[in-house]
Amino acid sequence: MNKVYPGAAAALDGLLTDGMLIAAGGFGLCGIPELLIAAIRDAGVKGLTVASNNAGVDGFGLGQLLETRQVKKMISSYVGENAEFMRQYLSGELELEFNPQGTLAERMRAGGAGIPGFYTATGVGTVIAEGKEHHDFDGKTYILERGLVADLSIVKAWKADPSGNLVFRKTARNFNVPAATCGRVCVAEVEEVVPLGALDADSIHLPGIYVHRIVQGQHEKRIEQRTVRPRG
Repeated sequence: MNKVYPGAAAALDGLLTDGMLIAAGGFGLCGIPELLIAAIRDAGVKGLTVASNNAGVDGFGLGQLLETRQVKKMISSYVGENAEFMRQYLSGELELEFNPQGTLAERMRAGGAGIPGFYTATGVGTVIAEGKEHHDFDGKTYILERGLVADLSIVKAWKADPSGNLVFRKTARNFNVPAATCGRVCVAEVEEVVPLGALDADSIHLPGIYVHRIVQGQHEKRIEQRTVRPRG
């Protein structure tokens, strides 16, 4: 079954609706589905809830959807590199559900595995725990976190075959795998599509059963923070 589409807009055709929940892979500017994000921006859907470790930077990645006011709520862990994100949140224009980084990854993984919830000690005694069920196990308090199931997952991979088997490159693997599995529909953008059988079965990071559509394209190689030593 060939899952490759000619472009990002075509790969998202029929999948986007106002008010939907989108799970997006990526960490900072590493491994973000920038082509699909741009296509969502151009589609004009609004009232979105986006689950992602962070929200890119101003003017790039998920930051584009913030600039166009298409995002109503973020479910995130780290938001410190996006000035527009901070401005909208502090002014009350943007809802924010903070999640510890490991908790967010596990919420996605649990949703993809059909696990409705899990207990964790992370966040106990902080604002993270407010309004959540508490339970003691072996004398230690834990809070209940719900598995996350998204209407749509958008991820970025290095290589794919036409059946949707994906390979991620180095740290670009980050949140992409759990984000991909927790969506009812998953669309992946990749740098290269290889023939069936070209990928070593033991090297596949995400089986094609989780991936419904693929788009190939060129990607920017941005550096989020460039830090160098002064010349001697």
